[in-house]
Amino acid sequence: MNELEQQFRTNTGRLIHKWHHYFDIYDRHFSRWRGKDVVVVEIGVAQGGSLEMWKKYFGLHARIYGVDIDPRCKMFEEGNVRIFIGSQSDRNFLKELRQEIPRIDILIDDGGHTMKQQITTFEELFYHLGDNGVYLCEDCHTSYWRGHGGGYRRKGSFIEYSKNWIDYLNAYHSKSRRLKVNDFTRHAHSVHYYDSVVVVEKALKQKPIATQTGTRTFRPAQPSQKVGKKITTSLRERLAHTFKNISNLLSPPGQGARRSKK
Repeated sequence: MNELEQQFRTNTGRLIHKWHHYFDIYDRHFSRWRGKDVVVVEIGVAQGGSLEMWKKYFGLHARIYGVDIDPRCKMFEEGNVRIFIGSQSDRNFLKELRQEIPRIDILIDDGGHTMKQQITTFEELFYHLGDNGVYLCEDCHTSYWRGHGGGYRRKGSFIEYSKNWIDYLNAYHSKSRRLKVNDFTRHAHSVHYYDSVVVVEKALKQKPIATQTGTRTFRPAQPSQKVGKKITTSLRERLAHTFKNISNLLSPPGQGARRSKK
């Protein structure tokens, strides 16, 4: 159990609601930011407990921003914690948010969990992350819930939408006109899938380069001519056998039998 999960389990402050396996994921992707001048934005404030948790986890130099549609969440503002009221599915609101928060290092989407909300938030805020930022969307199991706009392999679900990122990540190697290098290819370092959580670590990325070092010991093996001859002979025999069978099938009744007796 890591320190963040211990903090959660011993919490007596404001309400926090989390799946227990999330804490290892948080710590794996967020620990490098602890004690630094980090800017954290969490979509979904609820009872304000997670904002307290992040404040303790990241330390005194962190700046924490919460976003929620409920105006009552404003009461949780304090010191280095600021609250914005608005809908994460409202693109204009998210554009205004980018103006209010010039830099984001960590973006946590724990908002309404509908497909529109998750996709809109990613599209409007991912590219606003710093060059080494982290985007984390949790409770992605709603992609399998009809009530939230999801469904198994349903077109338009957040999980189905995110599967395209795997192709974009590898687009530098594509030989298809249908898959070209795009902004995601240039800005995403890696994509991580967990139970109910998707994480994208951001980093400016150039076209990959492969080189060779050292001295060659022997030349790469080439198919021998004997093997080639064996394959050619085998194919010739198979074709001859096939044509013979076809010829017998096309012969008049009884003719094939007479030929076989000669």
